[in-house]
Amino acid sequence: MRLQNKLLAEFFGTFWLVLGGCGSAMLAATFSADAGINIGLVGVSLAFGLTVLTMAYAVGFISGGHFNPAVSVGLAVAGRFSAGELVPYIIAQVLGGLAAAATLAVIVSGNGSEIGNLASNGYGAASPGGYSLFAVIVTEVVMTGAFLFIILGATDKRAPAGFAPIAIGLALTLIHLISIPVSNTSVNPARSTGPALISMDPTAIQQLVVFWAAPIAGAILGALAYKLTTAGTEEA
Repeated sequence: MRLQNKLLAEFFGTFWLVLGGCGSAMLAATFSADAGINIGLVGVSLAFGLTVLTMAYAVGFISGGHFNPAVSVGLAVAGRFSAGELVPYIIAQVLGGLAAAATLAVIVSGNGSEIGNLASNGYGAASPGGYSLFAVIVTEVVMTGAFLFIILGATDKRAPAGFAPIAIGLALTLIHLISIPVSNTSVNPARSTGPALISMDPTAIQQLVVFWAAPIAGAILGALAYKLTTAGTEEA
């Protein structure tokens, strides 16, 4: 598969993830709350999972369906992805996140509303539940590590064929159910970068480094943990 096809797949996959996930949070999470017409935390969590599930089936056969710089790094560490394609993949993913956030900003402002922070991630006062920097780092590292572990297992050649996107999408849903109150859930630097830069929220931009460092560290740990867990099992 040509690199340009892979990069387009990663761009559109990440675009859909950020637009669908952050869009559900901005537009539908609390819409008409008094009348009960809203999707809440559960709906937003499911939306993020569905974006990955649908795009993994749509373009996963082209690029591998990473849609996340941390996932690309983790797969490279695990030996499942070429390190030579890592930088182009990350650029395509970040551009997809930026395009999605820009699109969402246009939609949100369509009824005269302020765009806000476009569901940016944060800690301290910027955390939905007021969680500390340390709590957010632990959450992002552990959640991303678990995500990589599941991705590697679900896509292992010994796993049942054809079901990986379902397992991965459900894993991302579960991760959001756990961690939206803590950090608004990143586990994906591209997802964090798009809303922070397009909204130009000073706090989100200042804190953005955490949502690159913690997910990437978690992805590396998840990849190493999976390699350790499966070491020698191919010969067993």
